[in-house]
Amino acid sequence: MLSPSFNAVVPILCVVAAGIAALVAEAMREPGEHIPIAGLGIIGLLASGTSAAWLWGRNATSFGVVFADKFGLFIVLVLVVVGLLTMAFSSQVVGRDHLPGGEYYGITLLGLSGMMLMATASDLLVIFLALEVLSLSVYILTALRRDSEASAEGGFKYFLLGGFSSAVFLYGIAFAYGMSGSTRLDRIGSVLAAQSMGQNPLALIAVGLLLVGFAFKVSAVPFHMWTPDAYQGAPTIVTAFMSTGVKAAAFGAFARVFLSAFEPLRADWTPVVWMVAAATMIFGTIVAVQQTNMKRMLAYSSIAHAGYILVGIVSANEVGKAAILYYLLAYGVTNLAAFATIALVATRERQNDDLQDVAGLATTHPAVAALMTVFLLSLGGMPPTAGFVAKWYIFSAAVAAGQYPLAIIGVLTSVVSIFFYLRIVVMMYMVEPADLTIRPPALSRFGIATLAVAMLAVFYLGLLPTRVLDLAAASAATIF
Repeated sequence: MLSPSFNAVVPILCVVAAGIAALVAEAMREPGEHIPIAGLGIIGLLASGTSAAWLWGRNATSFGVVFADKFGLFIVLVLVVVGLLTMAFSSQVVGRDHLPGGEYYGITLLGLSGMMLMATASDLLVIFLALEVLSLSVYILTALRRDSEASAEGGFKYFLLGGFSSAVFLYGIAFAYGMSGSTRLDRIGSVLAAQSMGQNPLALIAVGLLLVGFAFKVSAVPFHMWTPDAYQGAPTIVTAFMSTGVKAAAFGAFARVFLSAFEPLRADWTPVVWMVAAATMIFGTIVAVQQTNMKRMLAYSSIAHAGYILVGIVSANEVGKAAILYYLLAYGVTNLAAFATIALVATRERQNDDLQDVAGLATTHPAVAALMTVFLLSLGGMPPTAGFVAKWYIFSAAVAAGQYPLAIIGVLTSVVSIFFYLRIVVMMYMVEPADLTIRPPALSRFGIATLAVAMLAVFYLGLLPTRVLDLAAASAATIF
């Protein structure tokens, strides 16, 4: 019989067990033997999601420094959705691109376990360890195509810059410990609340260094420089995974640290985060307009979306906290599906990720073009999709908090972003391919079905968002 406290780590252990099983299955596989390793990942993720849903209806439990409150469990469930979609989309891509299946699925699952731990940890050192687990996994996945120079270059740049950001984050933890005598978030918050720490240089330095570390992981300007190269160089299905999973985990920890432990210093860090959010939205949108490679365009789009989520942190009200959670879910499903569509129409020899490569897609693959259009419109915030409700919720939080200039910047950049999303739609429906001999490959029925499921989720979150919004609000209320 498991102790109630141990239950807090069960969702994470299910994913760890699935990752280990995937690696063992690969090690025991005979040459040429086919083992459905993705199925092991799906089983582990379903078990993780079931245990997280079971914990939801009970009082928050903790196992050491892992705190299974509704805020953390919501992030875990978002990561389960991201993981399941990644496993499903990968089943067609891994074999086609000759990626090492056991390594790919095993590392992806272990990376997911680090993401879940990061979102539920209540200690800065454990957040750092979880950050390193997910970072090392993503570094490896980025460079997984050993025969691709772009993949190796993207992984190497990501690794070097990621090591620098980890060092900065660790220095921030050291200063936080020097200021409070503890790395536990509740202890840090108590010390800051009990004393007038606004002029304490250790507290301000800790906030600044931790902010840099988080800003790097969420691709916020000016710490975004790794994103375009890593996203373009990585296998597209890996790009889909890390553009959504890493953001969900990092923003979950970001919100927990800054809206609970360092909440007494809100007056000091809010102006900085305000400027970062504004710069991220503006820069990501402007540079995305200039891109002709879809992966780089979606990379800069991802940067802009990080700015939108930062608006929720700047707002720092109950609506803003709930909006962060809802946005992570809506963005996770939509962006992963958009990248996965690019991955599914690629071949081993051609990535088919340039704008010209999707010209005439509506003629050759009408179902794929229609699905891709839905995902792009959702990313642009068009009704009645999940992206529209997510942005409306975020900007409502900014208005409620009196952050009118930030809300205006967000709305204007959202309007501009419609241009580069619609440019892809125009290419698919209104432009003939330059080379009629090159056609995207036919998608499997399972791939189309998975994209259709993602499309239904996008419309459900856009047309019937009340239930999920209520869950997000209930989750946000539990952040300590």
